[in-house]
Amino acid sequence: MAARENYGQRLEAAAGMLGLDMASGQRDSLLAYLDQLQRWNRTYNLTALRDPEQMLIQHVFDSLAVLPHVINILYKNTVENALIVDVGSGAGLPGVIMAIMQPGWSVHCIDAVEKKMAFVRQMSGALHLPNLQAVHQRVETIAPYQADVVVSRAFASLSDFASLAGRHVAPKGHLLAMKGRQPSEEIDALRRQTDWRVSHIQSLAVPELNAQRCLVWMTHQGAL
Repeated sequence: MAARENYGQRLEAAAGMLGLDMASGQRDSLLAYLDQLQRWNRTYNLTALRDPEQMLIQHVFDSLAVLPHVINILYKNTVENALIVDVGSGAGLPGVIMAIMQPGWSVHCIDAVEKKMAFVRQMSGALHLPNLQAVHQRVETIAPYQADVVVSRAFASLSDFASLAGRHVAPKGHLLAMKGRQPSEEIDALRRQTDWRVSHIQSLAVPELNAQRCLVWMTHQGAL
């Protein structure tokens, strides 16, 4: 109970640092997600991280850190009921976190591993998230989504991500990759191998994480 209270306080502090509004129900849903991730991980090996402290910071806080930037661009484009596609979502990161924090968004988590999408499907029901969908399929085999935002976190190289998932981006949508250090070699390969280009890179300030993180925004050449 003490650990849960501590995590709850740290979640609220992290949201404050990121400029996010977090209702008590959203905090409780994030805590429930973290609890279920630990339980499922013992049997199904959803993530390499085992320590709940690491899960809180490197999974939940890391996913929260991208939200202000996505909210800002959708607000600028006057998009309200956004369609978000999380490619290679794994245990629902960042998709589940986005669905909890933005109930007006429709979030589709895609992964080729069934046990991971079974977990996301369970979270959709257990956390009462009708806006969260789990799709067990390879991203290149799905009919184009026309999504406002297609995002990945530790899914593939920029070139592979753009080649496999770029067709799911709406004409005025955005292709985003969450990365660690600025991936200079991947940016060069993207330019050589695809019709996508990096439009800009934002540093991500992840609460309590002493490591470099960035958000890579990509634009199709035809949209430049």
